[in-house]
Amino acid sequence: MSTRIAFLKGHGTENDFVIVPDPENAIDLPPAAVAALCDRRAGLGGDGLLHVVRSAAHPEARGMAAEAEWFMDYRNGDGSVAEMCGNGVRVFARYLQRAGHAAEGDLAIATRGGVKRVHIAKSVSDGGSAAGDITVGMGRALLPETDVEVSVGERSWPARNVNMGNPHAVAFVADLAHAGDLYAPPSHAPAGAYPDGVNVEFVVDRGPGHVAMRVHERGSGETRSCGTGACAVAVAAARRDGVDPAVTGTPATYTVDVPGGTLVITERPDGEIEMTGPAVIVAEGEFDSAWLEGVRA
Repeated sequence: MSTRIAFLKGHGTENDFVIVPDPENAIDLPPAAVAALCDRRAGLGGDGLLHVVRSAAHPEARGMAAEAEWFMDYRNGDGSVAEMCGNGVRVFARYLQRAGHAAEGDLAIATRGGVKRVHIAKSVSDGGSAAGDITVGMGRALLPETDVEVSVGERSWPARNVNMGNPHAVAFVADLAHAGDLYAPPSHAPAGAYPDGVNVEFVVDRGPGHVAMRVHERGSGETRSCGTGACAVAVAAARRDGVDPAVTGTPATYTVDVPGGTLVITERPDGEIEMTGPAVIVAEGEFDSAWLEGVRA
């Protein structure tokens, strides 16, 4: 007998997600089912899926349960598992707030990239009804010394290799249009630099401490925003500009425009990177478990 499964839709700077609350980890979500749910024509539509599970109920998160009650079991739009999603963490936190599992203030969320520290700001605007921005501690960037090049069509650029718990190749370009349509993953060299695939960011300058980017996310294609990508871009831009907070002792902040909005990224002298931006829940509903069973079959 079929049952109804609850879902929500949310986005962070238009990087959008299907949200499936499942505290006890009782819903089977194989890659085909996730891809079907994220399908924009035959499913609910999303760049990825946020599976909301109590850490103690998930084998990958039990070790983090003492620090974080909730685990973000994140999947890319094609159903593949991902280590982290910065915009996803903000939307995940907004869902927890909406569901009464979290309040304004500090919160810890378990991810495959470790426990992330989150701060939900107070409501703003005239009536106090507009949800405040959410800040996520994104951890430290790793900067492998590998020389990397990315290519689109006949154009190629050197790229900065940045790891934010997931891999990124950041290329500074003269015009964002040079990235092409980004339907297919940009090629990269050497081929072995990213054995599990890579997120590729194309970046232009807008002014001091201000850049704009487009991104091809592995497993999802071009998205309207990428939180870990914005962090990687800010770090790459800072190093290109000769700025290293660990050396100067002063935080470095970059405004990063993405197609879906704006994120503010700060790298602290201790290496911790903080990302601040909006997160919105736009809809909720139910789907029939029989449909999901058909997909699994």
